[in-house]
Amino acid sequence: MDAASRIESSLADAVLYAEAAGAPPRLAAALRHAVFPKGGRIRPRLALAVAAACGDDRPGLSSAAAAAIELLHCASLVHDDLPCFDDAATRRGKPSVHRAFGEPLAVLAGDALIVLAFQTLARAAPAAPERLGPLLLVVGDGVGVPFGIVAGQAWECEPRADLSEYQRQKTGSLFAAATVAGATAAGHAEPELWRLLGDRLGEAYQVADDLRDAVEDEATLGKPVGVDKALGRPSAVAEFGLEGAVARLRALSEQAVAAIPACHGQALLRGLILAEAKRLVPAKLSAQAA
Repeated sequence: MDAASRIESSLADAVLYAEAAGAPPRLAAALRHAVFPKGGRIRPRLALAVAAACGDDRPGLSSAAAAAIELLHCASLVHDDLPCFDDAATRRGKPSVHRAFGEPLAVLAGDALIVLAFQTLARAAPAAPERLGPLLLVVGDGVGVPFGIVAGQAWECEPRADLSEYQRQKTGSLFAAATVAGATAAGHAEPELWRLLGDRLGEAYQVADDLRDAVEDEATLGKPVGVDKALGRPSAVAEFGLEGAVARLRALSEQAVAAIPACHGQALLRGLILAEAKRLVPAKLSAQAA
């Protein structure tokens, strides 16, 4: 089974778990709405790519790790779209969860997705029980405090924020969790060697998101645009300008490629990251990036 099929199968199984007889049906529907149809799935793809580069000797565990990372990402989007944050009407080209199901169910769906991520990991534990503890810690650190998604989101509530720290925590932390989790699930002796790759790629992804927010339209992105400027949030575009942000994106992408540890799958992983980095540059700015 290829990586894309493994990811979708694992996510489908996880969401199906929430649809058990006797469970609240609208909550289950909200979870399905949040997870499907798929987005780019770059984080779980990255986790599986790293696992493959490290041998992927326990594919059941690495698939669960990839699914957990994506479930946490989906949870962050559900919460990010809430009226108390972005108040976004759309996500991935359809109504956001709170617009489709109401704010109370959106809060609960986001919470449920967070817990479901760890339930998914726990159910895969028999594949390699000795790896579960480190894996739970890696994934938990990617979303919690002091430097995970929650911390990154909290910087928006502070009077001032360092742009790099804000972006590394809000976005880069889950990318770093994906790379380290992939290595951990595959039994790599030093999984932390993979953190810098995820950290740099995640920050690049956030810079690209800032660029898209500034130059793209809602129809193209499937979500509201101009949010950073409207809410006065830290942004690579606000700090560096369009040209500077593009240059920052290119530098981070190059650093990500340089951070790939020596491994038998290095060439394939390098190709994946270069392709992803190229895709990140908004089409309207691709000529400038070249």
